Amino acid sequence: MLIGLLTAIAASICYGTGSVLQAVGSRRAARMSPAAAGVTAHGGPNLSSTAKAAMTWEFIVGTILDFVGFGLGALAARLLPLFLSQTVISANLVITAVLSVKMLGIWLTRKEWTSIGVVCAALVLLATAAGHEGGHHAPMSTHWWLLAITMLIIVGGTVAVRFLGGRAAILAGLLSGLAFGALGVGVRILNGVEPFGLGALLSDPALYAILVAGIGGMYLHTVALQIGSVNGATAALVVGETVLPGAIGVLLLGDASRPGLAWLAVLGFVLAVTGAVAVAWYGNHDGAEAPAQSPDPVPVG
Repeated sequence: MLIGLLTAIAASICYGTGSVLQAVGSRRAARMSPAAAGVTAHGGPNLSSTAKAAMTWEFIVGTILDFVGFGLGALAARLLPLFLSQTVISANLVITAVLSVKMLGIWLTRKEWTSIGVVCAALVLLATAAGHEGGHHAPMSTHWWLLAITMLIIVGGTVAVRFLGGRAAILAGLLSGLAFGALGVGVRILNGVEPFGLGALLSDPALYAILVAGIGGMYLHTVALQIGSVNGATAALVVGETVLPGAIGVLLLGDASRPGLAWLAVLGFVLAVTGAVAVAWYGNHDGAEAPAQSPDPVPVG
């Protein structure tokens, strides 16, 4: 349990730091680009603008940290109940918010700090209540359903961003979170890992769900960082990557809390999600971050 918890915390730090560095790179690319370049007819970033943002050194370092976080998060998903591993990893919201004060010049409101405090308290409750992780086996039909749903999330999110433009920030963050949640589930049920079997691994649809979720989720998260509040986008991601895999872990994979502490696990889970939603809401409405008032409001070019 302790190794899994430390691994999840390390993954959270990597993800949170990576998100802020990616946001810095995206905004620097925006300042260096012509005002009318790189956007769709609906005001969202096109593939070219996203690629240009990805070429900045900040974005590259942030992406490397994301890959390290992915490896650590995958290990945590095998060692902990999903409702605990995914929620601890989602605490990268706290890292993102704190670092954004220094690196992005974002001033957090009292409501945002309070919401972040709620998330931290919820994580303590979850860690206290978490019991053993369940099994790693799921019917093959579940593996196929995971792949199909993951592809639907990525394709649907890409289309939505094209048509909604700048209004799609929270939606893109939420869908990227769902993708990363699907990734966590895929890692948990992946065949051919214990014991290792290359044939079983390559023939498992969950492997391809992991690849689609990782690449597509990264793209949608990048878009969310380009067109919206970094804290709001990250908070929406937290909701997506926490709720669904946590429920799947409990309902299908046998994850459980300690005897007599199920109520504490439910309370911690609800508080964590509520705190993340509050950060998203206040981050977009209280003026903590207002890119539309900056000299260069165009997302990325």
